[in-house]
Amino acid sequence: QVQLVESGGGLVQAGGSLRLSCAASGVTLDYHNIGWFRQAPGKEREGVSCISSAISESNNTYYADSVKGRFTISRDSAKDTVYLQMNGLKPEDTAVYYCAVDSRSSNWGCGPWQYDYWGQGTQVTVSS
Repeated sequence: QVQLVESGGGLVQAGGSLRLSCAASGVTLDYHNIGWFRQAPGKEREGVSCISSAISESNNTYYADSVKGRFTISRDSAKDTVYLQMNGLKPEDTAVYYCAVDSRSSNWGCGPWQYDYWGQGTQVTVSS
């Protein structure tokens, strides 16, 4: 059974930093594309950052324009954990953040529809 457990969310002032973690069980993250997504109230879920599987030749990384230069995705293969380091946080980054795994396809992409296993989400709130 695949489980993804996010942690690291919280309340932070604008300009601050948080590091989100996503610990996986029942799946080896190295073999799959992994992503961080977020959903703010009244808005659709959007891809924040994704990274291709560690065994792929493409070695792709995606960042939404709104987070480029501020957020960094990384993985710890030994711990089967993926991280999202978020610096320079802005009030518009406020959302529930989810990690997800695409276990069905080797095609690269960061659209939420491509990902089939999801964590429960962690709330990030940035105050102005």
